[in-house]
Amino acid sequence: MGFNFISLLHFLPLLSVTIFSGLEQALASDNTLLVNTNHRNSTADGGMSSLRGKKQRSGCNLFQGRWVFDASYPFYDSSTCPFIDGEFDCLKFGRPDKQFLKYSWQPESCTIPRFDGAAFLRRWRGKRVMFVGDSLSLNMWESLGCMIHASVPKAKTTFVKRAPLSTITFQEYGVTLHLYRTPYIVDISKEKVGRVLNLGAIEGGADAWKNMDVLVFNSWHWWTHKGQSQGWDYIRVGSSLVRDMNRLDAFYKGLTTWGRWVDQNVDTTKTKVFFQGISPTHYEGREWNEPRKSCNGQMQPLDGSNYPSGQPPSAGVVSKVLSSMKKRVFLLDITTLSQLRKDAHPSTYGGDGGNDCSHWCLPGLPDTWNQLLYAALSM
Repeated sequence: MGFNFISLLHFLPLLSVTIFSGLEQALASDNTLLVNTNHRNSTADGGMSSLRGKKQRSGCNLFQGRWVFDASYPFYDSSTCPFIDGEFDCLKFGRPDKQFLKYSWQPESCTIPRFDGAAFLRRWRGKRVMFVGDSLSLNMWESLGCMIHASVPKAKTTFVKRAPLSTITFQEYGVTLHLYRTPYIVDISKEKVGRVLNLGAIEGGADAWKNMDVLVFNSWHWWTHKGQSQGWDYIRVGSSLVRDMNRLDAFYKGLTTWGRWVDQNVDTTKTKVFFQGISPTHYEGREWNEPRKSCNGQMQPLDGSNYPSGQPPSAGVVSKVLSSMKKRVFLLDITTLSQLRKDAHPSTYGGDGGNDCSHWCLPGLPDTWNQLLYAALSM
């Protein structure tokens, strides 16, 4: 049975996946998940389908649920994984509590398969998976490498880390995990006026994204940066150069350029395309009704299934762009489940002396992102 892509859009009905008993055994034997096809709507070219996320007799929305304590977690020990950057290795830098490692994501009315790195390698033998984006892509890439390594600790690996392209290869399986660092996805070029963020161009590096078997894109984190951390001096919008503009508008224009690139350059019958949903920050405690707090010192997730302040506007931008695309793209809608994890950031345990409420500890939340990617790849 072929892979069935579904665009999971925030403002459109969400995916409802039928989870059967014995799912982990089915995954190990390379069987596919079946998709409940109630309420399906398809575009004329078959490009985009959507299913309602409400509870149904035989299915559920993978991204609607809650965090539960799970003594079997984490998937791996950070001290035995050779791929983790210090900024994500919270235990190495002295985080005293470990309860944040012991939570699993539980959808409302089904169980997602536990990750099996050996089964992943068998199924994707000889294939190439690429993460394209910013440091949140780095977070997810290193997480997947560690999860697989924990399943086959004696497997020979090659680890090459350089800018902009890094790789982890599991040699005997011929599986390579690529990371292409490009925080805005669209181009930044050097012109006479300085660094220019070109909202209408994807040229630099895009050839490297072609002919992959799986592509996982991500962007937003850097679009909000200002001052010394801003990655550009001017923005090019068509033929105009501007000093600045509304960042959500800029993100929409840039992501629209990305969507056009995918439509024109990716054969989605051969390449599985994902967009990693917006990864939230936890600097402002007022978002979860603790106005004087941040992620620092948080030791447990928020209860329930909803984040008090709702999803960020950037998630709506992603939804709008994906809904306009011709090719099938699967949205890993990790925003709300990640918003609930105010406890999962490095905070002051990232090794740089700051308070990091943007990235995530490893082991930690990105392992769940990859567990959901694993489930999606098995459909």
